[in-house]
Amino acid sequence: MSPRVRIWTIVAAVCAVAVAATLGVVAVTRDEPATTTVDPPPLFLDLGVRDDAQARDLRRASRLYADDRLDDARRIFERYKSTEARIGAAFAAWPDTMPALEVLPQASSAVRLHEGVVLATTGAERAARTELEAAARLEPDTPYAVRADDFLHPTFAPGLPLFVPGEPFPAALAHRSPSDQLALLAHRRTKVARLHYGSALQRLGMPLTARRIFDDAVRLAPDDPETLTAAAVSRFDKDEPAAAFSRLGPLTRRFPQAQTVRFHLGLLLVWSGDAEGAKRQLRQVRAQGPETRLGREAKRFLDRL
Repeated sequence: MSPRVRIWTIVAAVCAVAVAATLGVVAVTRDEPATTTVDPPPLFLDLGVRDDAQARDLRRASRLYADDRLDDARRIFERYKSTEARIGAAFAAWPDTMPALEVLPQASSAVRLHEGVVLATTGAERAARTELEAAARLEPDTPYAVRADDFLHPTFAPGLPLFVPGEPFPAALAHRSPSDQLALLAHRRTKVARLHYGSALQRLGMPLTARRIFDDAVRLAPDDPETLTAAAVSRFDKDEPAAAFSRLGPLTRRFPQAQTVRFHLGLLLVWSGDAEGAKRQLRQVRAQGPETRLGREAKRFLDRL
C-alpha cells in the first residue's frame, strides 16, 4: 500500500467516532507514540500559480520526495526559509519530522495539516483529528484547509464541487502564464468575467474568495440562473451541504430550462455520494442540449457513474 493510500485509510479511521452512530462501527481513538517503522507520509505542498525560482525548486523537491529521494529533496528544501520549504525539510528528515513541524507557526493551516498527516501515519489518531480540524478552521480560504476537510469527511468526494461556466475561458488567455491569466480575470467586471474568475479561484483552493466573486456576479445579474447557481455551488460545505442544496433546489423550479442549474445540482449530488440522484439530473442536462459545454460535461460524468 502506498503512503498516499495509507493516509486516506488511516484518516478514514480517524473519522470513525463521527460515523459510529450510523455505521455501527467501533471507534478507534488510541493515541500511540510515533513509530519509525512506517514509510514517509505524503507531502501536500501547494504553491498555486507561483512560478518564481523558489516555487520551481519546491515543486522539484516535492517530486523527489514522492520518489523516495529524501536526501536530495531535503537539500533543496533547506535552501529556503518559507513555511512550505520548512515543512518539506521536516518531512524529508523523516522520521524526525514532528519536532521540526512543532516549531513552525501553529496558526498556519499548512503546518497543522501536515502535523495531522504525520500523526495519522504513525497511529496517533485522536491527535491527528485535532490537527486536521485546526487546519480546516484557521485559514479556510486555502488549499490546505480544503485538503484537511477532505480527510475529515472521507465519505465525500475529495475537494469541493467546482462551478463550470457555460462559456469557456477566453482563448486570449491560453498563451499567458497562470498568474497573468488570474490577474487579467481579476480586473474584468462583466458577469462572465466574474464567473470565470470565481471558477479559477475555486480551482486554486480559495473557496471563500471565490464565493465573494460569485456574489459580485449576482449583484451584476441578480436574475440570471448562472450567477445564482454559481453563488449556490460556492456555499457547499461538507459539514452543512444543505447550505448549497437549499439555494440550488428552488432554482430548478424557477429556471426549469436552465442547464446550469440541473448540471450543478447533479454535481453536488455526485460529491455527496448520491449517484442515482446525480444521474437523474445529468440525464436531464443531456436532454436539454447534448452539444453544449455543460451537455458534454454531463456525459463525461454519466460515463463514469
